[in-house]
Amino acid sequence: MIQKLFIRCFVRDWKNTESPAVRLNYGIFSGYTGLAVNVLLAALKFTVGLLSGSVAIAADAVNNLSDAGNSVVTVFGFKIAAKPADREHPFGHGRIEYIAGVVVSVVIMAMGLNFLAESVQRVVHPQEVRMSPVLTALVAGSLLGKAWLFFFYRRIGKLIDSHTIRAMAFDSLSDMAGTSVVLLAVIAGQFTRFPVDGGAGILAALLVLYGGGKILRETINPLLGEPPGPELVEELRSRLLQCRGIRGVHDIIMHNYGPNRYFATAHAEVNLDADILAVHDMLESAEVEIGKHMPVHLLLHCDPCSTSDPEVRAWQGKAENFIADLNPLYKVHDFRLRRDETGICLDFHLLVPYGCPAEKDEIEKKLAGALAQCSPAPRVRITIVRSSDRA
Repeated sequence: MIQKLFIRCFVRDWKNTESPAVRLNYGIFSGYTGLAVNVLLAALKFTVGLLSGSVAIAADAVNNLSDAGNSVVTVFGFKIAAKPADREHPFGHGRIEYIAGVVVSVVIMAMGLNFLAESVQRVVHPQEVRMSPVLTALVAGSLLGKAWLFFFYRRIGKLIDSHTIRAMAFDSLSDMAGTSVVLLAVIAGQFTRFPVDGGAGILAALLVLYGGGKILRETINPLLGEPPGPELVEELRSRLLQCRGIRGVHDIIMHNYGPNRYFATAHAEVNLDADILAVHDMLESAEVEIGKHMPVHLLLHCDPCSTSDPEVRAWQGKAENFIADLNPLYKVHDFRLRRDETGICLDFHLLVPYGCPAEKDEIEKKLAGALAQCSPAPRVRITIVRSSDRA
């Protein structure tokens, strides 16, 4: 309830999460909120660490201080990502948010390593920790601040679909686990000589390193060029097939240039006999229509196909049936029936998902053999095109 009230007070037009301006406000607001909360928690834990002599609690304070630094990186990342395209960056600056997420992940792992080293040192050289009930209550109370911050980040991360904010939510959750382990170890250390503090710290550090590595992988994948989600691809395909004159869609390629910012190309099958100017206007209208309803800047490639010639349709059907029997994941596109002095040639593109084996010469030979009994027996020429199985 408090989170929703905060959002309404500090984020203008907060419901319109598809707006770049609103998304920027969400990112900056979350960064400044995290900065304020983490600075307060760091100051609290530093004080408790000095008063109690607990290295673990002081190290936990450093962790909160690094989280405050991550909040500064987040604000910087969102502001840079919102900059419009320019000559040096014609596709905009949206990917800087992913880079900010990578920075956050690396800092998490660095703090995990630091936490691990401190914990090992505490196991080798145990020290007495003096925790009064008041100091214990203060550290326990800090968990409430991190819990609030976790739910706050998680809510905003879902609202604006931000890898960076999700990374900070996980960081808050791992901080809660780390602080809990430190607190329990410090309390248990009052009743035993065994270095509980150091052992528990090692476990918490390993959890932080695991989480940081997971976040790093998730934020690097968009930078490397991961395929778009199947829902987005199918929505694009479905909307294009509803556009006037488009009879088929294939070879969809999408590039992500930031959250909800895609540049895409696709091949649109149109009637071979249609007027070329009419086809040009039709495809431009389809591109504009997609831009109105989806976060996609689309460029369509025209693929003329014969829809009325019964001979072409018959040969295409035979080729498609054979290819489907060979491997149902293969798709036939850009089918052409060519005639010359040597006879008939079936010329088409074979769309093969990455990871599927496909030997061009072998497929051509098998298809020609399967059609050898036809009169006249056609020649076959295939072009293998590799594509994501979701596009």
